[in-house]
Amino acid sequence: MGIIRIANAKQMLKRSITPKKNGLLGATDFPKKGHFAVYVGEANKRHVIPLSTLDHPLFRELLRWAEEEFGFDNSEGGLKIPCNEGYFEGLISLISST
Repeated sequence: MGIIRIANAKQMLKRSITPKKNGLLGATDFPKKGHFAVYVGEANKRHVIPLSTLDHPLFRELLRWAEEEFGFDNSEGGLKIPCNEGYFEGLISLISST
């Protein structure tokens, strides 16, 4: 009986920390260790990028831009980046190559 309760508690905990299926968080899984998710463009496309990206000056500038545009209010469930997907993907490619 105790094992069943533990299994049920694990399932309840997993459901409580799993991102929403609707809204900004369309994915149902967390980024793998050492990565984080951002949402880009009008369609809020989810991109998972390495934490090491945070150290790059160009990405930090993009975060300042995001703060000015949206603030860091997480009420919608994720960090939104205020640029189109092509710009973002090019920037990430540039950062990855350095």
